[in-house]
Amino acid sequence: MEHTQQSSPHNHVAIVPSPGMGHLIPLVELAKRLVLHHDFFVTFIITTDDGSSMKPQKAVLESLPDSISSIFLPPVNFDDLSEDVKIETRIALSLTRSLPALRDSIKVLADSTRLVAFVVDVFGFDVLDVAEECGVSSYIFFTVNAMSLLLGFYIPELDERFSCEYRDLPEPVKLSGCVPIHGSDLPDPMQDRKNVAYERMLFSVKQVHLAAGIMVNSFMDLEPGAFKALNEVGEGKPPVYPVGPLVQSGSDRGVDESECLRWLDKQPNGSVLYVSFGSGGTLSHEQVNELALGLEMSGQRFLWVVRSPHETAANASFFSVQSIKSPFDFLPKGFLERTKDVGLVVPSWAPQIHVLSHGSTGGFLSHCGWNSVLESIVNGVPLIAWPLYAEQRMNATLLADDLKVAFRVKVNDKGLVGHKDVASYARSLIEGEEGESLRNKMKELKNAAEKALSKDGSFMKSLAEVAKLWKRDKK
Repeated sequence: MEHTQQSSPHNHVAIVPSPGMGHLIPLVELAKRLVLHHDFFVTFIITTDDGSSMKPQKAVLESLPDSISSIFLPPVNFDDLSEDVKIETRIALSLTRSLPALRDSIKVLADSTRLVAFVVDVFGFDVLDVAEECGVSSYIFFTVNAMSLLLGFYIPELDERFSCEYRDLPEPVKLSGCVPIHGSDLPDPMQDRKNVAYERMLFSVKQVHLAAGIMVNSFMDLEPGAFKALNEVGEGKPPVYPVGPLVQSGSDRGVDESECLRWLDKQPNGSVLYVSFGSGGTLSHEQVNELALGLEMSGQRFLWVVRSPHETAANASFFSVQSIKSPFDFLPKGFLERTKDVGLVVPSWAPQIHVLSHGSTGGFLSHCGWNSVLESIVNGVPLIAWPLYAEQRMNATLLADDLKVAFRVKVNDKGLVGHKDVASYARSLIEGEEGESLRNKMKELKNAAEKALSKDGSFMKSLAEVAKLWKRDKK
């Protein structure tokens, strides 16, 4: 077991993120603020498996202040799982199978530090018992939005009312204070009620009462209806604290030498469509071709982070994506040459927070992962919503139907977003009247996010309230 631990009389918080950078990043930002504003020490406890590289996580954690330490647990093995197991199940099992080592680490922390709180994310319900054993208050950090949390409390009622698959419901699901959600847009674990991933969702809802509170990576002015409804949920629900928007801060790797930013510096203000599907998002080869041809047809400037295709893109993740060839090998013949004057294609990675904050970026074609959504909001960049997996379809519904800051793509009878439609979305967002309307609404949300993060904003108030409880609860 790998430890980097500091001994200190300070109030100490243990944080257990689920696997994947998308879960780690907002919790790192939370830890930074606990250290900076409330004088806590933080220890991350990281689960690992035999098949995934921990280099990105280690690089992030090693860059943090000395008051934030880390423990890497021994790897767990997934050889017994079938290839088609849902990613949500695999994530949850990484925590469940690490319970003995996790329990030992928590006990060491409880004995050697003034441990005042234990924080897990939405996949960590199995480990809430560990905190209770050690006499430490446990809190859930909900990495996505308040609407998704509200849905979680509503699942048992849906489960009792309907026997069909939710995608076959004749009417949209209506949550108090939220835009209606079509059954086909509910999160992936709810798309197959016979799957163990759905059973785990039901189990998790029943475990919520073990937590002393739930922190949500969102803010009041973004989802006022959902937060109001959460405050009205009855017995068994812990108090909810809006602690967003928590987005990645600080420098990215290689930013100073980034070809992306040098290229953006040469483009007109607001003229570039940034295209990225996140760290785990991939498309089929056919869809990559349609996207490329659509970007070319649009005539708009674009910065595209391209990944090698994966034929099961809808289930792609940080566990399953494998790139055996250069992503450029899958682009249409002559595409790079034909678009060299208006576009830049980069393989696999770009400094996203810097791209979105750049003045030349006028739009974001995104998979709608919640971290990317919040990064768009804090930078005022409107979106083309192209959800792929997990809860991303719900996020797209919120963005397009409720907040009105995104165009949502539609697939044709072949299950593809055609190149003509891609071109239309790109043109409309960057230079069309509808795009201007989305941009204006997104500017309003940007201002609301700045207000939430200000000294007297909802984020600072919620974090201060939680910090006060942690310091008070320790006997």
